[in-house]
Amino acid sequence: MEVQKIATVIPVDDLHAAVGGWKALLGAEPTFVDGDRWAQFDVAGARIALAGTDRTSNRAGLMLKVADLEAARAAAAELGLAVGSPEEGPHEVRCLVEGPDGTPVTLYAPIGG
Repeated sequence: MEVQKIATVIPVDDLHAAVGGWKALLGAEPTFVDGDRWAQFDVAGARIALAGTDRTSNRAGLMLKVADLEAARAAAAELGLAVGSPEEGPHEVRCLVEGPDGTPVTLYAPIGG
């Protein structure tokens, strides 16, 4: 599995309020906001994503950008991990994997490469 980017994903009930709180805490503006669905901050070489209405889990977890989603799904399945079906979002194709310790891990690849 070729991982290109890693993000920590935090589910939030009120994205607007959460963005305000994280802006204050991090001292940074979000690098991307998509309505009430999603926001992300890129700070100190790390990405923190806030999942509002667009979430694959109600638990904090990881998001892994991969070069080839099907190859990544196959690699996760070979490890004996529970691998969900791919679904298309507005910007990516993704699937949920239950990590080795039960941590939710979303594998994704941008639509169109």
